[in-house]
Amino acid sequence: MAKVIDGLYYSESHEFVRIEGNYGYVGITDYAQHALGNVVYVDMPDVDDEVEAGSDFGAVESVKAASDLISPVSGTVVEVNEGLEDEPELINKDAFENWIIKVELSDNSELGNLMDAKAYEDFCNKE
Repeated sequence: MAKVIDGLYYSESHEFVRIEGNYGYVGITDYAQHALGNVVYVDMPDVDDEVEAGSDFGAVESVKAASDLISPVSGTVVEVNEGLEDEPELINKDAFENWIIKVELSDNSELGNLMDAKAYEDFCNKE
């Protein structure tokens, strides 16, 4: 079973968001990195780009497949995880520790559309 962490918000497209103040750290879940296999490249937006909940903001490529990254929240990218540029495999080591983008949230109410850990676990078990 893939690891699921309490206190995070989860999307049906297997991204998570960790909230700290008015910022959200967005990445892919442990379930997603297991499904993808060895990650070889992460395509990230630029700082100051706008992301929109439900829209693509990049992609993760593995030896098996490429998968679009769908933002669970809307806002402005204030930081990208530059460590993933040289070591994309960090996502395989710990998907939750190695977030992809940090977003200044524009609409906190969007979090209500996401799943908590229990709901996400149930969702993964049905897939």
